[in-house]
Amino acid sequence: MTPIKRIGILTGGGDAPGLNAVIRAVVKCAWNSGIGCVGLEDSYDGLLEFDRSRIIAPRDVTGILRLGGTILGTINTGNPFDSIVNTSDGPRPYGERVIDMFHKMGLDALVAIGGDGTLAIGHQFCLRGIPLVGVPKTIDNDIVGTTNTFGFDTAVAFATDAIDRLHTTAEAHHRIMIVEVMGRHAGWIALYAGVAGGADAILIPEIPFDIDIVAERLRARDKWGAKFSIVVVAEGAFPKGGKVTLQEAANEKHVERLGGIGAQLCPAIAQLTNKETRNVVLGHLQRGGAPTSFDRVLATRFGGKAVEMIKQRQFGCMVAWDPPDIITRPIEDIVGKTKTVPMDFDLLQTARALGITFGD
Repeated sequence: MTPIKRIGILTGGGDAPGLNAVIRAVVKCAWNSGIGCVGLEDSYDGLLEFDRSRIIAPRDVTGILRLGGTILGTINTGNPFDSIVNTSDGPRPYGERVIDMFHKMGLDALVAIGGDGTLAIGHQFCLRGIPLVGVPKTIDNDIVGTTNTFGFDTAVAFATDAIDRLHTTAEAHHRIMIVEVMGRHAGWIALYAGVAGGADAILIPEIPFDIDIVAERLRARDKWGAKFSIVVVAEGAFPKGGKVTLQEAANEKHVERLGGIGAQLCPAIAQLTNKETRNVVLGHLQRGGAPTSFDRVLATRFGGKAVEMIKQRQFGCMVAWDPPDIITRPIEDIVGKTKTVPMDFDLLQTARALGITFGD
């Protein structure tokens, strides 16, 4: 069997704290096993031309463990198999060009670090003969098959700190503060940060809310002497019988962009509670900054496991955390699915027991 000598690494989709930690782990573990690494810039686009890739040695990843973002760059890729790209060899189908360049670069395997979209594209390349290992990445924590993805803990920690800070100004001015966090289809960030930050209402995509029920809970707090309240809402939350709030509709370049539910709730809650209400959108601040120690360790474990899988030629699979172990799962069992908050999840039930309303 031909030995593995050279692997490619790419990062795709939205950035998440811990991407650099994965890259570092892959490079160092591979190097210590006699395997060279090639960094591919801007997701699969790094396989379109030679000048969009570079050799990465251990000296190139020194000091990046603590850094957010990704040294390789990242983009949100649509369906590359439907597109034609202009290359130095003329117009070519995207997928065909990527496969051709994979072999011309002398790569023996590919590590794709990304969310559902990146992994779904990787699965299609697997079916076309590219030896690929996936590493799950999303701050939303909505990839099935893994208990946590790196970046989630950092996002929750930041959102919790923001809620803590808003508590002080809300209490000082007797206001209601609405905090909009990320979470397109799953409310993991809102749930964890809301509970950790002592929120009074948490609105998530899994539970369509009734604004009157939310307002009733906030008025009740006011009556017994709590003159302020915190409402945490995921960007994908929506009212019963309503729709998600869009910033921009989907097009050929990206999926629909959500956001603005907090701004919609602000005047409605103010009117129903007769209290001054303010809205704060945390947005991309949740993606930035240094990863927490938990995310650094999880990302490092993911990267090390990915190299181990390549050495064992366990392709077409994704690394996953199944506490306390790092395991593997077939990518075909992962793509096209979303891990949402179950209604019987213990933290959700505990939040209800604490008196937190979900608007239902």
